[in-house]
Amino acid sequence: MKLIFAGTPVFAQLALQALHSAGHEIALVLTRPDKPAQRGQKLLASPVKQWAQAQGIEVWQPRTLRDPEVPQRLAGIGCQAMVVAAYGLLLPPQVLAVPPLGCLNIHASLLPRWRGAAPIQRAVQAGDAQTGITIMQMDVGLDTGPIRLVRPLPIGRDETSGSVHDRLAALGALAIVEAIGLLEADRLPISPQPEDGITHAAKIVKADALIDWSRSAQAIVDQLRAFDPAPGCVAELARLPGTALKLWRARAVDSPSPVDAPAGVVAPGTVIGIREGALRVSCGTPAEPGAVDLLELQRAGGRRLPAAEFVAGFPIGAGDRLQAPAAAVPPPVQG
Repeated sequence: MKLIFAGTPVFAQLALQALHSAGHEIALVLTRPDKPAQRGQKLLASPVKQWAQAQGIEVWQPRTLRDPEVPQRLAGIGCQAMVVAAYGLLLPPQVLAVPPLGCLNIHASLLPRWRGAAPIQRAVQAGDAQTGITIMQMDVGLDTGPIRLVRPLPIGRDETSGSVHDRLAALGALAIVEAIGLLEADRLPISPQPEDGITHAAKIVKADALIDWSRSAQAIVDQLRAFDPAPGCVAELARLPGTALKLWRARAVDSPSPVDAPAGVVAPGTVIGIREGALRVSCGTPAEPGAVDLLELQRAGGRRLPAAEFVAGFPIGAGDRLQAPAAAVPPPVQG
């Protein structure tokens, strides 16, 4: 089938590669403009662009799809369908109407759960046991179009968003090849999204890196899993403001004793001590005290270290309190 492909990161590049390997004609690739990256701020092409150019496929990088030139140029390609995966731009109605068989999106959740920008991170953050790939017929809404194909994927209890992303990217590549094959044979089913179970996966913002130690131990553990590898969760010692730490892995303490998790006595975020090679920190509320064992931490400019190695080289111990870095806390609203 003759296709236009729109995507930007590695998640999309794997799908593009799979479609190409399956013998489909990729007539044009759309991807976001090159961005400055790394210390030298040199312009870096997206993974999709790099792969497409290596195959000799034409690449176009419009800054907007709302220019009248866009649907005109796309219509001139004469494609049958468009595949979209983590592109980064919304498709206006004029673009959606170009391919005769429509635009198919590879979405990294089981729609209608987790519509929006960050479905993988929000699923992990919520402690979901399952996610998946939905191949969706795109419409003018945000991830609201009819479902064409669904492939579920379990989430391991200790998995991070990074590992879930990689497995979903591979699954998405397989799913879109299957879907396009069925579409070409006029055998791809279509059904509206259910009205029940709609949730929205909000874009990741700086505040997501901040830990509220008054939350439950499992909620904190899931937050760390969700934002690994990016943006990571941050903290600083109350007595050493400005010393940024990143917290990477943790486990919830099962049924902590009052000694292990004296949330009613000390403030949440207080270091209780070292337990079994982990840095134990109080969390929860006086009514429902808890504790987490921090297993992996990192100093600014350093590398990720197991807790036992980290505390051997960093002045932290029982009675210290972890808090949000002052620079990361938004200023109060004036008025």
